[in-house]
Amino acid sequence: MTRRELDAAGITGPDLRAAYTRCRRLNARHGRTYFLATRLLPLERRAAVHALYGFARWADDIVDDLDRDRDPDERDLLLKRLEGDLAHALRSGGGTEPVVRAVADTADRYAIDVTLFADFLASMRADLTVTDYPTYADLRAYMHGSAAVIGLQMLPVLGTVVPREEAAPHAAALGVAFQLTNFLRDVGEDLDRGRVYLPADLLAAHGVDRALLEWSRRTGRTDPRIRAAFVAAEDLTREVYRTAEPGIAMLDPRVRPCIRAAFTLYGGILDEIARQDHTVLHRRAVVPRRRRAATAAAGVLRVAGARWRARLPHAAPAPGSALLEGKERGHG
Repeated sequence: MTRRELDAAGITGPDLRAAYTRCRRLNARHGRTYFLATRLLPLERRAAVHALYGFARWADDIVDDLDRDRDPDERDLLLKRLEGDLAHALRSGGGTEPVVRAVADTADRYAIDVTLFADFLASMRADLTVTDYPTYADLRAYMHGSAAVIGLQMLPVLGTVVPREEAAPHAAALGVAFQLTNFLRDVGEDLDRGRVYLPADLLAAHGVDRALLEWSRRTGRTDPRIRAAFVAAEDLTREVYRTAEPGIAMLDPRVRPCIRAAFTLYGGILDEIARQDHTVLHRRAVVPRRRRAATAAAGVLRVAGARWRARLPHAAPAPGSALLEGKERGHG
């Protein structure tokens, strides 16, 4: 966390400053796409966004335990401790973990609905036992807690130019779109962990099941049925992006460049998946550095334009101005 960001946010206590700094480091290390977009936010709002992301990342790491050092019972215990720590912090402003202290402070500053955190942790707990989702409706119920609530937590921080409840469905949809993108991009890695996040009914419509995915992952061979299922998953994800996009224009003009950049960068992952002919079981699709840099540069120009217009009396919104992302579950 830069000193300027902390100062601009009015975060003064050394322990709290250190807690927010810890969250920023988590964001920078785990969520490259999201971190890049976050740098386009006004200085005073970045710390809160890092806190929300840092907490989500912390919980996600407990659940995934990539080093496989802990069994499910141990991870469940750690998740319960995190839940108790957060409940205590939300009541008293304390908290044992730095990320908990930071996110509780952010929740207090921005009056974020605390039930959103409970919904998030419920979905994290599902990952300890649930390994697949029979239908898209089942997956949407999971994503409410794992992704949609992240967009809803962000709204008070970002600010809106319409009543918040009007922007809320679009913010929730954007969180879902980002997570669906991650599910498709990371399908091979998730399979290695014993999970399939693409809904079974979507896969079955194209003759695909877990056994076929495992065969393809193991042998490195492709199958036209798998490609067809992944094309359908891409189409579904793009439809959710279309639902989310109108919300960008409902945000404070100063934060729109950040959300637009994230919207573009995550959509770029889908473009890369399509360019690689949906071979995501065998290689991870990554937005090229040149495109990421160009998106960031365009965002900087939008930020400058928004600041210039804000100084004009009765400034009209820029033509085409239009909400931009949650955990990395696969939150980044």
